[in-house]
Amino acid sequence: MDLGKLIQERIRDIPDYPKPGVMFKDITPLLADHVAFAGVVDSIVNHHGRGTIDKIVGIEARGFILAAPVAYHFGAGFVPVRKKGKLPAATREETYDLEYGNETIEIHSDALEAGERVLIVDDVLATGGTARAAAELVRRCGGDVVGLSVLLELSFLHGRDKLGNLDVHSLVTV
Repeated sequence: MDLGKLIQERIRDIPDYPKPGVMFKDITPLLADHVAFAGVVDSIVNHHGRGTIDKIVGIEARGFILAAPVAYHFGAGFVPVRKKGKLPAATREETYDLEYGNETIEIHSDALEAGERVLIVDDVLATGGTARAAAELVRRCGGDVVGLSVLLELSFLHGRDKLGNLDVHSLVTV
């Protein structure tokens, strides 16, 4: 079976979650399927090429699930980007708009070294606000953002348009 089709079959829609009018994309069935989960990780690693990345930034929370095994396969470090107030040491923060409000994310100030090549990984690219904020945090910490990989891109929200010339790799676009 083709990976794109397998991914689509393993993501379920949950209407009105977390707020009315939002169609939540639940990836837990995909994560429970070892073939689909491994296919997602392998596809991200193969797209960017082993040995080309120093750090993988995973965006809270579902981005962590994908980013950690990607980091392992690259032999790269994993850096969490979390909601404000969740990291214990000194941080840098960035606020962005969501399709249903706004949010602030943070990264540890010392998470990256100048010139490190960084891949950002998340589950869904929707409005682009979270990805843009994460890319800005990486740059402010001295990292070089080489791309963004996502499991699912919701093209009707035009998130890619907010990311400038960032290399966006999405496994499935709807």
